[in-house]
Amino acid sequence: MRPRLRLVDAETRAPSLSDSTQSDSAFHKLSVLMPIRNNCATLFEIVERVLTSPLPLELELVAVDGGSTDGSWELIEDLAAADGRIQAIRLSARRSHGNMVRAAIEHMTGDVAVVQNAACPCDPHDYPLLLQPILQGVADAVYGSRALGSPRRVSTGRRQRLSWLLRRVSNLINDQDLTSVHNDAKMVRADVLKQLRLTSNTPAFETELICRLAQRRARVYEVPVGVAAQAWQDEKGGGALDALRAVCEVFRCRFVDPQFTDHSGFYVLSSMSRAENYNRWILRHVHPYLGRRVMEAGSGIGSMSALMLGNRRLLLVDNEPMYVSMLRQRFGHRGDVRVDEADLTQSTSFQRWQGENLDTVLCSNVLEHLPPDHQVLRDFHQVLAPGGHCVIVVPAGRWLYTVLDQELGHYRRYAVEELRRKMSAVGFDVVYAKQFSRLGALSWAVFGHLLGRRQLGPRQMALFDRILPLAKIMEHLLPLPGMSLIMVGRKKQAAALRAVA
Repeated sequence: MRPRLRLVDAETRAPSLSDSTQSDSAFHKLSVLMPIRNNCATLFEIVERVLTSPLPLELELVAVDGGSTDGSWELIEDLAAADGRIQAIRLSARRSHGNMVRAAIEHMTGDVAVVQNAACPCDPHDYPLLLQPILQGVADAVYGSRALGSPRRVSTGRRQRLSWLLRRVSNLINDQDLTSVHNDAKMVRADVLKQLRLTSNTPAFETELICRLAQRRARVYEVPVGVAAQAWQDEKGGGALDALRAVCEVFRCRFVDPQFTDHSGFYVLSSMSRAENYNRWILRHVHPYLGRRVMEAGSGIGSMSALMLGNRRLLLVDNEPMYVSMLRQRFGHRGDVRVDEADLTQSTSFQRWQGENLDTVLCSNVLEHLPPDHQVLRDFHQVLAPGGHCVIVVPAGRWLYTVLDQELGHYRRYAVEELRRKMSAVGFDVVYAKQFSRLGALSWAVFGHLLGRRQLGPRQMALFDRILPLAKIMEHLLPLPGMSLIMVGRKKQAAALRAVA
């Protein structure tokens, strides 16, 4: 019987091999991350079970000792000398569980990672069950749950109540419906894991991992797992203090320190993805100029792309491999979407799209990141079919250039006449120009010039999205130029081009 999979992310469909966007061959090695401190009594047996797990991938065990005094380090050293699959790492002083896991992440070389405590009931022989959704390409992370129908060890009433409280708080704050939160059966794709900003040094590290995955909007599955045959009778469970720490960690990640990644570009795009109404506002401005075959140049993680699905052929282009992977995961199953990795600053990148017969190029909040903007506009003109439109959205107003722009990697903010001149110079007839979002300009000036903020997080973007009706009213009342500029250029028809020639 196939194991029953349970989907946690409601936006993801049930797993199907025919829907996979990443095949088994994309994953070659599983890294088992094992923090060790005074686990000599159980260490040999758990290492043996890890090394004999029936895996379809290569295996490495990254064992990190955080200050053992009972001979655990000497034991894992001997085991590593006897088996080349084991990396034994000793930290210089006594370290927390979180420190040890982060050290293991730095040294891992696998494509998938699982955190394996050296004295816990997570059975390494359950690894194949956890791997299945990841190998199918439908999950970024998989949690094992003993509450999904498999035999389980009965816990004490007090532990059950603490577990129930933590699960309810975590699910409510993270908008999930996990059946098990405080367990050690968590398997994550390595590229996703390395993106996360993990800082906790308390026993609540595992709770932080759950929160960060939720904030990243990772595709998370649960699978039923059991306990090791010997039931690990010496297992020690967390008490009320650990449960309280875990609850506090949920609130810290959600409200105090919501930055889930150190990848600033990804964090900004994730924040902007919460402003769906704002993105719809932009698309309503340019809707008359969007044709049937659209290239979105600089698609990011697909926030704008998702709003254009329907009666269009979409070509999504980005230069960041992580974004391209996310776009393929999100849209790769659609026959009307093509995803390409390409550098827009290289003219040779555009040669592959000459046969696409594109009638629209949409470039939203990308051109300001590219030093050779004149060259990029020229390439947009060349790849378009005659009569096609180039839709440009950029930050406006040089007076608004602040440290926020510097942190975002903006080379410039545009004046209307500057962008009009550049588009005309490469052959476009400018048919539409609008500077908008006056309330946004006021907010940007306050956060950047007055408060010196270096980043706008998801809370600010979500708030702005909620007050968008007010922002639209302010378009008629505030005596300020707008924060953003939309400009549309049309490529001359073939007859007009011959006449000019």
